[in-house]
Amino acid sequence: MFKHYVIEPGSDHCDSILSADPDWVSAHHAFVEMQHAFGRLLSGADLAGALDVFTTDWERMIVIELDHDVYARAGEISVTLRVRTLDALHLAAAQRAGGGSLRFLTYDVRQAAAARSLGWTVLGV
Repeated sequence: MFKHYVIEPGSDHCDSILSADPDWVSAHHAFVEMQHAFGRLLSGADLAGALDVFTTDWERMIVIELDHDVYARAGEISVTLRVRTLDALHLAAAQRAGGGSLRFLTYDVRQAAAARSLGWTVLGV
């Protein structure tokens, strides 16, 4: 989703996917993850603009809270699929939101492979 806020390879593709779907779902920890990425890669007006647009978008998103069940499922996913911690949390939250009935947008090759192994439709990569 970072590609939606920063112009980089794949940004146009990401924007077209997001503009075609009015219902965006995200895990709550993505709020911190996105702000971290903005702070690491942007500064000045670019940082302020990205944070402003992201905050506005965040207010309209369906946000999946991370609770005991999501953490437990993320632990299972991390063991069985051997994915990184944040990827496991994203996948577990997506599963809570509907799993395979949703389209999963990622530009992370490893996360995409894990989502596909769960039988999900993956957009992005």
